[in-house]
This record gives sequence, C-alpha cells and structure tokens, in this order.
Amino acid sequence: MLRTNGMKVEILYFDGCPGFAEFVPRVRDLVGSRGEVELHSVESVEDAQHMKFLGSPTLRVNGEDVEPGADGRTDFGMKCRLYRAADRLTHAPPDDWVRRALDAAA
Repeated sequence: MLRTNGMKVEILYFDGCPGFAEFVPRVRDLVGSRGEVELHSVESVEDAQHMKFLGSPTLRVNGEDVEPGADGRTDFGMKCRLYRAADRLTHAPPDDWVRRALDAAA
C-alpha cells in the first residue's frame, strides 16, 4: 500500500464502467504532489464483499470513501457506481468531494 505524507489514495474499479478512464487522471491532478494514486482492480463478487466495494469507480482516502454518507452503506457488489452531485447523476465523485477528503487527510 502506498502512503505519502501519511495519506493513502486508492481507486477501486473493474473494467467496463463509464467514467473510470477519465476519473483517474482527474484524481491524479487533484492529488498532485501530496501523493500517488493506487489502483485496485476488483475481480469478483467475493472481492467486492471483502473490499466493501460500492461500485466502480470508488475513491478512498485513508480508507474512507469520499462520498458523504457512504460509510453507512452495505450494498457491496460488482456494479457501475453513480454519484448524486447537486442536481444530476455522474459516473465519478465530484472534485469538491475529492478535495474535501484530501484536505481532511492532509
């Protein structure tokens, strides 16, 4: 597991879900010099349950999902994830959630 300045940033995903390819460089830009982004491919339903995977892509900073309220969810599985941001659904968490998580971990 990669830690820089005590911060661990990881994207959990599986191939085939929209948003993942565009999300990775965006997260790397947001993380910048604070660290590196570690990618974890989720390969099975068993992996999804074990990793408490809420869908692709999932972003965690120091083990915490960046989506507010996600810590109370238990709907783990192999699915593409949607995020409700403002008045629309997106395939990746909004930048302000990512920044907030990174700032809290710094």
